[in-house]
Amino acid sequence: MILTGAFVNGMAIIIGGLLGLVFTFIPDAIKDSIMKIQGLIIVTLGIQMVVQTEDIIITLLSLIVGVVIGETIRLEEALNRFGHWMEFKLGDKHAGNLSQGFVSGTLVFIVGAMAIVGGLDAGLRGSNEVLFTKAIMDFFIAIVMTTTYGLGVIISGVPTFLYESGIILSAQQIARVIPEFILDEMIDQVTSTGGVILLAIGLNMLNVTKMRVGNMIPAIFTAMIMVYLINIF
Repeated sequence: MILTGAFVNGMAIIIGGLLGLVFTFIPDAIKDSIMKIQGLIIVTLGIQMVVQTEDIIITLLSLIVGVVIGETIRLEEALNRFGHWMEFKLGDKHAGNLSQGFVSGTLVFIVGAMAIVGGLDAGLRGSNEVLFTKAIMDFFIAIVMTTTYGLGVIISGVPTFLYESGIILSAQQIARVIPEFILDEMIDQVTSTGGVILLAIGLNMLNVTKMRVGNMIPAIFTAMIMVYLINIF
């Protein structure tokens, strides 16, 4: 099934949220330990993705160009502003924790590099590993968030599925119009570049670094364009 990863991610949020309705209190020490374990797994997955590349120079150049673009347009800052704006606007129009939980949950599960990296990896390479890992993370996040925000967090599993499905299907369309010899190298570079971004996410979760991961997102698309141009010219 093409959308397996996106479906599993959406269901993980819903099931985790339902469990969260049962738990009214989770100790902070347990929350912290779960977060650090997730960070370690993300670092491991990132390393696995990076070591597969055959041309680390393109990965490096893609990240440099992509980060310059992200920093110049302040992408992470824009994403954060958009999230706060959405929460503020919907919070004004709808009362109760349901809307707050829905908006907050949707932003947490969607606004991030893993959804994009996972969707592209699934669409271009047919691998759901990143989305499955994200699903496990979101499962525990949903448990914790639901204890605070309630039912709205559970509903946010639906837009998460739709968002990731859109990325997967778009990536498949790209794969159909690009020659196979270019596509193979493009997949390699998207995987490698995405792996570095996952490394950054994991290190941030472990409080080792405070990298602006959102500003690294353009590097994924830079890698695709760079591979295409190199092979065409």
